[in-house]
Amino acid sequence: MQIGIFSVGDVTADPTTGRTPSEHERIKAQVAIAKKAEDIGLDVFATGEHHNPPFIASNPTATLAYIGAQTERIVLSTATTLITTTDPVLIAEDYAKIQHLLDGRVDLMMGRGNTGPVYPWFGKDIRQGINLAIENYALLRRLWSEDVVSWEGRFRTPLQGYTSTPRPLDGVAPFVWHGSIRSPEIAEQAAYYGDGFFHNHIFWPASHTAQMVGLYRQRWEHYGHGPADTAIVGLGGQFFMRRNSQDAVDEFRPYFDNAPVYGHGPSLEDFTAQTPLTVGSPQQVLERTLSFREYAGDYQRQLFLLDHAGLPLKTVLEQLDLLGEILPEMRKGFAEGRPSHVPDAPTHASLVAAATAAEAAIAGGEES
Repeated sequence: MQIGIFSVGDVTADPTTGRTPSEHERIKAQVAIAKKAEDIGLDVFATGEHHNPPFIASNPTATLAYIGAQTERIVLSTATTLITTTDPVLIAEDYAKIQHLLDGRVDLMMGRGNTGPVYPWFGKDIRQGINLAIENYALLRRLWSEDVVSWEGRFRTPLQGYTSTPRPLDGVAPFVWHGSIRSPEIAEQAAYYGDGFFHNHIFWPASHTAQMVGLYRQRWEHYGHGPADTAIVGLGGQFFMRRNSQDAVDEFRPYFDNAPVYGHGPSLEDFTAQTPLTVGSPQQVLERTLSFREYAGDYQRQLFLLDHAGLPLKTVLEQLDLLGEILPEMRKGFAEGRPSHVPDAPTHASLVAAATAAEAAIAGGEES
C-alpha cells in the first residue's frame, strides 16, 4: 500500500490573517512539503497541473525533476497530467527523461482537466475532452512502446517514422493512473488498458466513490486483466488534525468556510459527514481512512490533500508530523486482512520484473 500526499498548487489567502502568499513562496513550499513527506516515510508525492491563476502548478515536470534531485526514495507523480491539452509527444519525452533522471521513481496520472478556458489556450475544444483523452493517450502508449511510430489522428499533425527520445528507462514506460472525479469514460479507459484508476474522493460521498471504483473493477475483469479485486485503485482524501479534536475543528473552520472550492456552501459538519474530509484527532483520521476499504475494497494508493485553502506552510508541515506518527498504524491497518492475491501498487522495479518474466516466457515457448 502506497501512502502519500498530493498538491493542487493553489495560491489562496489565509483567512485568519488576510495574507496571500506569493507565487514564489508557494512554489518553494511545494518543494519543502515534498521533502518533508519523504522524511516522515511517505511513499508518494504528486503535484497537479493547472495553467490558470490562482495556481502555481504549471510545468509539473520542472517541479518533479527539481524535487527528485533533492530526494532519494519517494515516488514522484502528477495529479494530474492534462492528456487533453498537452501534446502526447511532449509528454512522452518529458516523463521518459524524468524517469531516467530519477532512476525510475516516477509515474503519472492522466486527466482531462475541467477548467474550460484552458482548452483554447492550447488550441483545443473542451467539447472534445473525452475524444482528446482517448486519442492522445493511445498515441502516447505507442510512443513509449514502439521505437518508430507512424500515426494519423484527428487532433494533431501526423507522425511519419518518429522516434521519441529518450526511450523509456529499461524499456519500461512509467506506470499510468487515470484520474477522475465523476467521469465513467476515464474509468473505462483505465480498465481497457489495464492501468490504474485514481478516484479523487475529496468532494463526493462514499456511495459515489463506490460506484466509480466498482465500475472500473468490473470493466478491468471484463477486459481480461484478472479478477475485479486485483484492479489497481487509488483514492484521494483530506484531513486536518490536532491532538484534541475540538481544537482541530476550531482551527480549520475559517479555512473551510472561505476555501475557494467548498467555502460558503455546506457547513463543516455536513461536509465531513458526507465526504471523506476528516477534521479531528489523529485517531479519528486513522479510523476514517481505514474505513475507505469498506466501500472501495482493498486498494493500492492513498493520497491526501493537505496544502490548500490558505493553510500556511508551518501548519502543513505540522500536519505531516502528525501523519507520520500514525503512519505505522495506518500501514498495519491496510495490511490487516488483505488477500494475498491483491497486488501492490506497480513500481518501476515491479514493471521491469514483469517485462523480464514475460520475455522469458515467450523465449521458452519459442524454444519448445
